[in-house]
Amino acid sequence: MLPLMPWPAKIHSGSGRFMIDKPFAIVVNGSVDSRVRNAVERFRGNLSRRTGILLPGGDGSATFIVHCAGEGQKVQQVGEDESYRLEVTAAEVHLDAPNPLGVIHGLQTFLQLVQNTPQGFAAPSVIIEDAPRFLWRGLLIDVSRHFMPVEAIKRNLNAMEAVKFNVLHWHLSDDQGFRVESKKFPKFQRMSSDGQYYTQEQIKDIIAYARDRGIRVVPEFDVPGHTSSWFAAYPELASARGPHAISRHYGPHDVAMDPTRDHTYHFLDDFIGEMSRLFPDAYFHIGGDEVNGRVWATNRKIRQFRRRHHLKNNHDLQAYFNQRLEKIVKRHGKIMVGWDEIMHSDLPKDVVIQSWRGQQSLADAARQGYRGLLSFGYYLDLMQPAWQHYAIDPLGNSAAGLSQAEQQRILGGEGCMWAEFVSQENIDERIWPRAAAIAERLWSPQQVRDVDSMYTRLHSVSDQLDWMGLLHHVSSRRMLERLSGSNDIESLLVLAQAVEPVKGYARARGHAYETTTPLNRMVDAVPPESATARTFAALVQKLLNRQATPDEVASIRGQLGIWVDNDAKVQPLLQQMALLQELSPLSVSLKAVAQTGLEALDYVNSDRHPPAGWRDEQLILLKQAEQPQAELLDMIAPSVQKLVEAAPAE
Repeated sequence: MLPLMPWPAKIHSGSGRFMIDKPFAIVVNGSVDSRVRNAVERFRGNLSRRTGILLPGGDGSATFIVHCAGEGQKVQQVGEDESYRLEVTAAEVHLDAPNPLGVIHGLQTFLQLVQNTPQGFAAPSVIIEDAPRFLWRGLLIDVSRHFMPVEAIKRNLNAMEAVKFNVLHWHLSDDQGFRVESKKFPKFQRMSSDGQYYTQEQIKDIIAYARDRGIRVVPEFDVPGHTSSWFAAYPELASARGPHAISRHYGPHDVAMDPTRDHTYHFLDDFIGEMSRLFPDAYFHIGGDEVNGRVWATNRKIRQFRRRHHLKNNHDLQAYFNQRLEKIVKRHGKIMVGWDEIMHSDLPKDVVIQSWRGQQSLADAARQGYRGLLSFGYYLDLMQPAWQHYAIDPLGNSAAGLSQAEQQRILGGEGCMWAEFVSQENIDERIWPRAAAIAERLWSPQQVRDVDSMYTRLHSVSDQLDWMGLLHHVSSRRMLERLSGSNDIESLLVLAQAVEPVKGYARARGHAYETTTPLNRMVDAVPPESATARTFAALVQKLLNRQATPDEVASIRGQLGIWVDNDAKVQPLLQQMALLQELSPLSVSLKAVAQTGLEALDYVNSDRHPPAGWRDEQLILLKQAEQPQAELLDMIAPSVQKLVEAAPAE
């Protein structure tokens, strides 16, 4: 299996390989604009870092030929051709594309093909004819809850290019912060940002940076709810009297704009006009989610307005707001996008509905004539494993029964990184490499679904992202070193590799987190998915299927022994450092689980039966071990439970 991700639409393997053992010239012909030139230069630099071979421009044997047939759109459009054809032979490489987008994608595919072979760095001979399954393949990055500096956004744009995402959905305002400089409304940056915002020059720079990588930038300014930061600067927009301030806590907020005042719409007209000139993309996201309507229900003037306009409930009132807002967005040359709560029979059909609450709302939107995007199942902040995201398809479940015309209204989907528990320090680790599984689901043919293959290729993508400067591996180790006060973290690393952060919204229901709460504990440092636990689980399953080799059985035993012995090694460190003390019971529990695993392994591999009551006692222990400790989950316990259950009957 070639280390390609997303997997191409069509691929034909040849014989031989293209060796990268000396400088070679990349020749570009056809329509060559700045995007093509910049893509080739990035490619050259990335290939040089991967191989350690200097690949300068200029003279050399013309063995890598790129042909770009056309310039493409001045502002990248939904549905613009992204196809390419890549042919690699032992003698030459030919990359052909109808426009710069295909060139960008094809160069990334070639980078993934390059491997260190016994003969040296090489790409196998292959013919790839590739194009995406969905037109819209996005990644939402929330910079409101925790601000992400320009360099963090650019790093993630580099990674998005590598896996062929084509939309950065930039969540720029929420209760916890407003992150864009407004020339027309300067109180936003003065009173709603805590000094953390992007200047308009920085935004233009990021938009240009994204365009160079074949990525559109869609801004989101969430209204009429999630607007505490708006009211901190402009309280006259609010439905309730103040005082108003930036929110420091998370969860639902009883705030909303006043939809009954003309001033609200005049303000939004001016603001959206300014932002529409700043962001060139055709789409403009207005949020629209989680408006509970409580402030509307308690405002006598708003209740009277509702009765006067024959609006049955607050959903109808929000639809009234959205109708007026959609006209403003359209007047400024944009297409409105909103979360699925905005869907209403009175809303124009050219609005795009983004579903986060389930695939049913996506299917309902398509049946009603709306174009849609899926984010349900793609929430990266919920710390779910890559296979779980990979299993969700925009045309699966409720959408599977749509007609062909209705299916065509589903533009694609977006992974989402909401930032309540994400900082600029660990954002790379929280997104990558799992987001590549979503990228493949949105690019590759629907029948590409093999999970084992996905994980094998995901590992290769992760390594490639390292070479591109992503910090998803580096940041985790640095955070563990800070926790331990030393770069000698071997015992702490053994513990860290056996656990994962709690899933879903469990963390939000635990400690009372605020925006100022440091994200510097073990739960913030460990990856969302433990590769060690996944490997261990696969070995245990092979053993239970009677397919494990003696070396694999020895590997299971050895790993369990490491976890047993590690508690004595790590406890002195855990007791010494304040931020590690909460991990002491977790380490003790991991030791007990591993000891149970060793006992169970002996019973499974022998004819001996465990003593009476042993199985029940161990299952109780394992059930306790599976409970969160320090907001971390013991990911070894489920596999050990399988061993216990497989032991001979008492």
